[in-house]
Amino acid sequence: MPANEGPGTHRTYDAVIVGGGHNGLVAAAYLARAGRSVLVLERLDHTGGAAVSTRPFAGVDARLSRYSYLVSLLPRKIVRDLGLEFQVRGRTVSSYTPVERNGQPTGLLVGAGDRRTREAFARLTGGEREYESWQRFYGMTGRVAERVFPTLTEPLPTRDELRRRVDDETAWRALFEEPIGVAVEENFADDLVRGVVLTDALIGTFADAHDTSLQQNRCFLYHVIGGGTGAWDVPVGGMGALTDALAGAARAAGAVIATGHEAIRIDTDGRTAEVTYRTADGEGVAAARHVLVNASPQALAALTGDAAPTPAEGAQLKVNMLLERLPRLRDTSVDPREAFAGTFHIAEGYEQLAAAHAQAASGELPSAPPSEIYCHSLTDPTILGPDLVERGYQTLTLFGLHTPARLFAGDDVDHDAVRDDLLKSTVAQLDAHLAEPLADCLATDADGRPCIEAKTPLDLERDLRLPGGNIFHRALAWPYAQEDTGRWGVETRHANVLLCGAGAVRGGGVSGVPGHNAAMAVLEQDRPTG
Repeated sequence: MPANEGPGTHRTYDAVIVGGGHNGLVAAAYLARAGRSVLVLERLDHTGGAAVSTRPFAGVDARLSRYSYLVSLLPRKIVRDLGLEFQVRGRTVSSYTPVERNGQPTGLLVGAGDRRTREAFARLTGGEREYESWQRFYGMTGRVAERVFPTLTEPLPTRDELRRRVDDETAWRALFEEPIGVAVEENFADDLVRGVVLTDALIGTFADAHDTSLQQNRCFLYHVIGGGTGAWDVPVGGMGALTDALAGAARAAGAVIATGHEAIRIDTDGRTAEVTYRTADGEGVAAARHVLVNASPQALAALTGDAAPTPAEGAQLKVNMLLERLPRLRDTSVDPREAFAGTFHIAEGYEQLAAAHAQAASGELPSAPPSEIYCHSLTDPTILGPDLVERGYQTLTLFGLHTPARLFAGDDVDHDAVRDDLLKSTVAQLDAHLAEPLADCLATDADGRPCIEAKTPLDLERDLRLPGGNIFHRALAWPYAQEDTGRWGVETRHANVLLCGAGAVRGGGVSGVPGHNAAMAVLEQDRPTG
């Protein structure tokens, strides 16, 4: 990374961007390429936000995507427009879900060809019905994805416009109007299959399948529309490869990126603004026509002095691991290299998910915490040093569900002890499907410690300033206009202050969409009229 440029002597900019995460960098690159003077203020000593690669284990040459880890919602349009040298690779297996049936270990492998998927469904369920239902259901979501995904980088459609674009009343009812649990139960009979479908509605969202708020539906929608296909791909080189490419594109276009500069106040009259920032050497002020805030709505409110919205707490456990080898499975019909290449579902049957949610809602850690795992290095070994690759080392990334921030907070709660208990019980759920304990496969770092780290919502709030550890900054919004959303979904009550982070409408995930849309809003505002 180049040395920190700092604002220098140029104190007035067309745009100051608060936060150097991927959305802020997307906005900076677009605006700078359009000839605008741009300053990015980043409080940390590096850019990337939650989309970074780091070496978390002492003395080990493994560069892991530490927080966010897969790519689906990033439009190829952004990659092309900005000339990014960034690639993704598809996964040959979509998912594997182990289960015990009739006292025998088995599982459901989705992917590796239609024939094998059909056979896996038949072996699990004893017939063709569930596979045919799967094909119909995901055929429906695929058609919705084709029609909805292109709208994410356009001005917000109205609800009626998006409904006409979807042009499928059955799909509209299932995804936009009724709790997703209704569609899951109407389409599928097998508990395990139902659970696999439902998980896309719960990643980062604490909700039941039948929650009347439909927050689970919004989560499901964003998980199945990415790229117009719903595919979740592996970023080559890790997530940091994307944000490094974005920072390079922004700098090449002339943007100034100042790390170690923390914005602490925004003063605006709607036409011009001043951003006060703090560095190790004191405070400074940058003037701008526009300010784009790549931070949470709570952070935006603190900067402008407005009333802060109520945060929606996060509910996930994030675990990074490095293994000397992949563990053997009790289900010997599946190669671990296939099972872990896709999403490996653990304790995610439909009833298990409902039980875990009910326990967490009552204030208890789930006794069988649901989670899912995938192995980045099977698809992209470049994140490992050559010696580790030669020795057969692999990474594992685990994302746990239904562990809301409230379970780790409180004066009488020992956060670290609760995290350790949760990690232990989560690993136990995985071990139940392995022919050898996961602990026997873990690599050790230079100090002899197992290569495993776990982060709760409170850890994410501390590290990344995610309100309540919510990876979406707040509850996801429908991708259509509502009364207070504005034209692009990035507008605030201040005419020249825009929200370009995950908390914008159509935010969440590694997409760059809010950054793109905020840049388009600025360029529209600057366009001569008449």
